[in-house]
Amino acid sequence: MIAIRRARAADAPGIAAVHVATWRNTYATLLPETFLAGLSAERLSLHYERSIRMGHGVFVAVLSGERSAPQVVGFSTARRCHGGKLGDGEVETLYVADDWQNKGLGGQFLRVVAKYLASRGCRSVFIWVLHGNPAIFFYERLGGRRLANGTTYVAGSAVPQVAYAWDPIETLLDVDA
Repeated sequence: MIAIRRARAADAPGIAAVHVATWRNTYATLLPETFLAGLSAERLSLHYERSIRMGHGVFVAVLSGERSAPQVVGFSTARRCHGGKLGDGEVETLYVADDWQNKGLGGQFLRVVAKYLASRGCRSVFIWVLHGNPAIFFYERLGGRRLANGTTYVAGSAVPQVAYAWDPIETLLDVDA
């Protein structure tokens, strides 16, 4: 059984493991190999644990079994933007482990973070996606409107990105993925 819930500090190592694995797979042709090889689950775990303890919007999808500890199979982070030009709220991350993709978890995460952001007064939401990431089609299928092009820098390399937005935020509350 899979449940999406607010992350707990104990989830941080699982979140970090999903982060590293999905980045190495999804971005293998988009980001420098040396950067991907150098990703540290230990450092990322500390980052996510700190974010969770500070009360940031961190959510996990956990697989629970009767005989095993819950396993993190995906995560998402979201925040309210103050004075943001693209929207009131941002989905900062949304990653699902390879074996759990195409099972509806992405849409469930978007509903959960939209509800979270709406409860904090957000009327719209956006996400940046690296150009070339196959998830672009996922966001378009869920009604994301291409809003802007930009550039981010990873390991000193300029990487093009695309912003997708949902305005009003309620359009995400009923997405069916």
